[in-house]
Amino acid sequence: MRSLHGQVAVVTGGAGGLGGAICLGLAEAGCTVVVGYNSSEGPARTLADSLPKTAHPHAALKAPVTDSAALQALACEVQARYGRCDILVNCAGTTRFVAHADLDGLDDALIDQIFATNVRGPFAAVRALRPLLAARRDDGATGLVVNISSIAAATAMGSNVAYCASKAAVDNMTKSLARALAPEVRVLSVSPGLSDTEFVKALDVEWRNEQAARTPLRRLALPREVAATVVAAATHLTFTTGAVLPVDGGRPLA
Repeated sequence: MRSLHGQVAVVTGGAGGLGGAICLGLAEAGCTVVVGYNSSEGPARTLADSLPKTAHPHAALKAPVTDSAALQALACEVQARYGRCDILVNCAGTTRFVAHADLDGLDDALIDQIFATNVRGPFAAVRALRPLLAARRDDGATGLVVNISSIAAATAMGSNVAYCASKAAVDNMTKSLARALAPEVRVLSVSPGLSDTEFVKALDVEWRNEQAARTPLRRLALPREVAATVVAAATHLTFTTGAVLPVDGGRPLA
């Protein structure tokens, strides 16, 4: 098991349901965590203050993934504060429920917003932080990028057609970047099924239970299980790159 003590991780969308669990999991493994946020400054700061203490203070920093200049500023701030970035988790994302047959409901503005956030955003974050991720380390370890994808990339079932397509693009981009950035940086996708976040718990209970029943393991993914997969990518799967790691309870089998 590779130790994460002394390492620094940046998590975009860090104040969300999955992002928060990932920040906690990385901090528990010894990482100093930068909780990246767009508009959720208060929750991001609260989360950063509550994480287990590590070698350096955690931070909540603005990381609007659709603003490349702001991401460059984030990279400069991480460099100034910590002098390193070992792990980037691209967790920021957006969607809205639109029935797949409702082509008019999926308007151009929503499509552009989804692809700018879910696809261009992770690429821009990697581009901004690449010099830090690719820096030589005394232990010879590589930098790591983890893109949070979705089972929707494979099943084409999800909140809307554009969302499914955006996650398929993320998985394809993961493979391209894994090849382009090797050997200095590894790139992986973590692909959850429907996760039991507070947002999902607030949805229609009957629908939520139906989704769980359609999953071979008969429940939804827990945020901490998604976080554990991200941590495993850093600590155990040290010779893995360009892969998509499912956390879906076998849903594609149903």
